[in-house]
Amino acid sequence: MAKTRSAAPPRPSAAATSTAAATARISFRSRKIVKTPPSKPPAAAALPPPAPPAPVLPALSAPGELAAALRHLAAADPLLSEQLATSAAAAIYARFLALLPSAADGAVSPAAVLALAAADLRAIGVSGRKAAYLHDLAARFAAGDLSESSVAAMGEDALLAQLTRVKGIGEWTVHMFMIFSLHRPDVLPSGDLGVRKGVQELYKLKALPKPEEMAALCERWRPYRSVGAWYMWRLLESKGAAAKKAKKGNASS
Repeated sequence: MAKTRSAAPPRPSAAATSTAAATARISFRSRKIVKTPPSKPPAAAALPPPAPPAPVLPALSAPGELAAALRHLAAADPLLSEQLATSAAAAIYARFLALLPSAADGAVSPAAVLALAAADLRAIGVSGRKAAYLHDLAARFAAGDLSESSVAAMGEDALLAQLTRVKGIGEWTVHMFMIFSLHRPDVLPSGDLGVRKGVQELYKLKALPKPEEMAALCERWRPYRSVGAWYMWRLLESKGAAAKKAKKGNASS
């Protein structure tokens, strides 16, 4: 039987060979990347204008009392009388005025206070620490950081921030100054123990409210939170008087 030879694969045509050779010679160039401008972000919404500062409410006082209150601060009375009995504070303040030749009319100049040595102040019963506080307060008035006009025009928050920068003046002192000297109607002394006890009694709270809780509970008292604080003090006084009366009645029966 004769063997059959397998057919050889067909040879490529001359045209195909030339096309492949031409393709091999073509260099592929990278395509140029066309840069497009970045898309603009959407226009930001117009911000609302800032809220105006809270107005300074008129003081609950008679004419002339505001001027007296400002002299009270400039004369350093809040610093001298802090943590002292009323009689002791009055005696020290009288001796303090006697040291100042310019204080005959009740006006105390910052320069006169700055001229007093710490030893002079200690001689009239003022501690060394309070002497430093007095000099710091006088220096701020002398430098113009504090003035009667600025104190009268400031709102409660701004005045609190400004006065607590003075050495020896804390939040409670400023609150008492604003209530009893400036007669500001909307001051909440949230750190005062008597007011906190009054709020606890009024709202039947199990625990003494913290300052932040006081702010939330007494928000409804606006714009007369100073009056509300006064009522809290009176509430405690009335309960104390009632308790004393009941105790006295039980003892006599």
